[in-house]
Amino acid sequence: MNSNIEIKHIEKSKIDTVDFNNLPFGSVYSDHMLTCTFKDGKWQDAVVEPFAPISLDPSAKIFHYGQSIFEGMKAYKDADGNTLLFRPLDNCKRLNKSAERLVIPQIPEETFMNGLKALLKVDDAWIPTKEGSSLYIRPFMFASGNGFHASPADEYKFMICTAPSGAYFAGKVKVLIEEKYARAANGGVGFAKAGGNYAAQFYPTQLAIEKGYNQVIWTDDNTHEYIEEAGAMNIFIRINDTLITSPTNDRILDGITRKSIIQIAKDLGINVEVRKISVTEVIAAAKSGELKEMFGAGTAAVISPIAGFGFQENDYDLPELEKPYAALLKKTITDIQTNKAEDPYGWRVQL
Repeated sequence: MNSNIEIKHIEKSKIDTVDFNNLPFGSVYSDHMLTCTFKDGKWQDAVVEPFAPISLDPSAKIFHYGQSIFEGMKAYKDADGNTLLFRPLDNCKRLNKSAERLVIPQIPEETFMNGLKALLKVDDAWIPTKEGSSLYIRPFMFASGNGFHASPADEYKFMICTAPSGAYFAGKVKVLIEEKYARAANGGVGFAKAGGNYAAQFYPTQLAIEKGYNQVIWTDDNTHEYIEEAGAMNIFIRINDTLITSPTNDRILDGITRKSIIQIAKDLGINVEVRKISVTEVIAAAKSGELKEMFGAGTAAVISPIAGFGFQENDYDLPELEKPYAALLKKTITDIQTNKAEDPYGWRVQL
C-alpha cells in the first residue's frame, strides 16, 4: 500500500456554525473523514475526504452479520497550540485484536497512524481548546462486501471520523447491579470493541433507566456473583484505601484508561488489587462504611464517579469524600494528556 494519502478538501467549512463553548458529546462532526478500503486481498490507499454519507449495497454483510468494530480516542491542544494524542498505538493494537476475533483484516499501524495524523492536520482547527473539551476520534472497521451467505466479507472499510466534544457525563451517576442479563460470555467477544456488544447492552440499560438509574453494573454471565464492568466502561471500587478492579478476560475490555489508572495509582502510592470482587463483598463494605468510592473508567468520560448503586430493591449511597481517588486520578491523567504535567510513561504523542 502506498503511504501517500490523498487529501480532498471540503469546499466550504461548517466550523463557523459550531458553538465551541457548548459542545455536546459526539454529535457535531468535523469537516473531513478518513477512508481506506480493503479489497482484492489488500488495503488500498487511504483518502481524507469531506465528511459525508457513504453508500452501501443492501446486501453489505455489515447489515446481516455484524462484522463491525471501533475504537475511541481523543486529541487535545496544549497551551502552546500543539496537538496531542494519548497512547494511540494501544488503540491501534486493540482495534486489530478486535479485528482478529471478528475475522476482519488487520489494519497496518502505519496506515492507522499516518491516516490519523493526516486527518488531524486537515481538521486542526476543530480541536477544542476549552477546558474539559477535546476532539473525540472514532476509528472503525466494518464489512462492506456484499452477499447473504453467512461468511466473512471480501471487502471492508476502515474509517476515522472526529467530533469536537464536551464532557461525556455531567456529574455523578447512579447505577444498578445487574442480576439477569449479561454483557458478555466466556469464549465470546466481550474483550473486543464490537458494535454488537453495545447494542446488546441497550435493553437492560433501558430497563435500569426506567427504574431511575443511569447505568448498569455488569456481573459475570454464569453466576452474577462478580462485578465486571460499569456500563460501557471498566469499573474501579475503593474499599478503605485499596483500589480494586476486575482482571481482564474474554468478557472484559482491556481498557486503555484502565491500564493508565492502575499504573498511576501504584505510582501515587495507592494500594491496587487486580482481582475478582464479588457483589457480596461490595454490599458488605457498603453496610460497614468501608466502601469509599466506585467509578467507571474509559476514554469518553476518563473517570465517571458513581454516587450510589442499587441491588435487589435496595439503594446504597456512597460517601462524599474531601479528596477522592477519582478526582486525583482524573486530574493526573488529564494533566498528562493536555501537557500540563510531565509524562514519565511516554504515553503522550505530539503531532
